[in-house]
Amino acid sequence: MAAAALTREGGEDAFRRLFRFYRQRDASDLRGVVDFSVPGGQVFRSQLSISSVSDQDAYRAGLQPVSQWKAYGLNGYPGFIFIPNPFLPGCQRHWVKQCLKLYPQKPNVCNLDLHMAPEKTIDLWGQSKEQLKRKGSSKREPRSLLEKLRWVTLGYHYNWDTKKYSANHHTPFPSDLAFLSEQVAAACGFRGFQAQAGILNYYHFDSSLGIHADESELDHSRPLLSFSFGQSSIFLLGGLKREEAPTAMFMHSGDIMVMSGFSRLLYHAVPRVLRNPEGTALPSCLDQALSSELPVGSVIEHSSDEDWQVCAKYLQSSRINMTIRQVLAEGQKFPEESGTNGKGQAPSEDNHHQENSRAKRHKPNTD
Repeated sequence: MAAAALTREGGEDAFRRLFRFYRQRDASDLRGVVDFSVPGGQVFRSQLSISSVSDQDAYRAGLQPVSQWKAYGLNGYPGFIFIPNPFLPGCQRHWVKQCLKLYPQKPNVCNLDLHMAPEKTIDLWGQSKEQLKRKGSSKREPRSLLEKLRWVTLGYHYNWDTKKYSANHHTPFPSDLAFLSEQVAAACGFRGFQAQAGILNYYHFDSSLGIHADESELDHSRPLLSFSFGQSSIFLLGGLKREEAPTAMFMHSGDIMVMSGFSRLLYHAVPRVLRNPEGTALPSCLDQALSSELPVGSVIEHSSDEDWQVCAKYLQSSRINMTIRQVLAEGQKFPEESGTNGKGQAPSEDNHHQENSRAKRHKPNTD
């Protein structure tokens, strides 16, 4: 297999060679990509901390009881945990709606703030929903503002220039997303996890996420949580150096990845977004409606049919990824800095991503 041959080559920047291989539109040889729905080979079952999350709290977060989750690890990647879709029927829809309708709102920060007046980015959803609902298959149709969205930052806003977080650029972290993250972290053995920063990435079929390691958080003892919704993707997980060839794996809608311990600082990337393997416009897990009765204290909200129609249209050609981090250890503070503006801004979209970029960013669509 071509991918296997590239892996065996080793040498200088083996990661980039495999990134380029899977980035190709005609790379049809995907036999070397790990599929956690049919585990085997280097995949093994991971133990979860079932007693750390009550069934009631799992339900409140829109999750199945932890005793029903399946979790996997990979040989050679201690601290890496892969949880295939543990969400209850219909609950993924809540997080998709939040990522498209609520989380891009001010005071949160998004890529469109770089080149648009503040009043133009106040209500991306309201300005896009009718256009999205009418959307056909023609690539010549102008993109809505939501389709131009590439990233949103939450909590401590990541500064794309300095690769740092700062105390003076912080907005309240969404309480529903914090609760979800805390339950997943606790189930993986990290009780007391505090969701302090989030980077939401919005992908389309020609998008990718550059090769990088998440080093900016001051506390590396806490895990990095990644949630995926919509179309599928190939995820590459490498080593501490780019000369180490990565392992390729599929990520499907609802899947969760946890990078902790040794795996917390490994290089990783998303070279390619794929249509969901079922061959349908949306994966079947997104066709399921939410139960009419929600548990007391649930952070999940029902979506209107109109709202879901907009979300579903968006997801037919898109993928949303939420990565949640704890930036500071308990009692830790940011070091004093001078000469930084704390704006948390990214470079212009024209060079928003190169495949060897170490920033947490990805390539925009081109018209």
